[in-house]
Amino acid sequence: MLKTRGFLHLTYKLYHHLDKLGERKATCLCVYLGLLKYAWKKNNYTCHIRHATLEKDTQLSRPTIKRCLDTLEKMNVIKTIRGKSGKTYVINDKFLKEEKAMIVNNELSNVNKRAILEEETYQYNTIDKIISNNRGNLDNILDNLATLPADTLKMDKNNVYYCKLAIQRKEELARQKNLVDPRIIARELKKISKETNVRYKEKRDYNIRNNIKPWLK
Repeated sequence: MLKTRGFLHLTYKLYHHLDKLGERKATCLCVYLGLLKYAWKKNNYTCHIRHATLEKDTQLSRPTIKRCLDTLEKMNVIKTIRGKSGKTYVINDKFLKEEKAMIVNNELSNVNKRAILEEETYQYNTIDKIISNNRGNLDNILDNLATLPADTLKMDKNNVYYCKLAIQRKEELARQKNLVDPRIIARELKKISKETNVRYKEKRDYNIRNNIKPWLK
């Protein structure tokens, strides 16, 4: 059995899920990584660990560690199970990529996976950047988000409200694109009304017979 860890990729879902914490985001990530040192896939990402161990690993104070653990639990990043001799921590694996065994001389085997991860990163960063740059102006946010592919908007779990409205805006713009300009409809109706007028037809026929150029058409 391997005693050294392979590759464990944290998803950008977690990174952006913690955005709302502000300055506390860094310390919460530090404590989260401290838990992952002891939570392995073979144990379903659970670990029984004391605050003193996390304090030693993270170099954070014990009150800070306790606050971070409470925050991570409230945000459904971890779950705690109380026992007679302390707590067991369970990592929510939806924020993790599948753990792989150690790879030796086979770097190219994960090229496609890295490309997908980079694409997801770009998509999430784009959505967050649009919202940040247009904060306070809902119309601008939706108009800019509506330019992104619908699949990208549906995949995002950090800005569900904005993405849902952006999808609706995207569908609305698609419907409008298929509609005929009202000015064109009004012009054609006016033309039909004119050409069906008896006096207009008589005048047109008269001018055509007498070679009056404006009426040759």
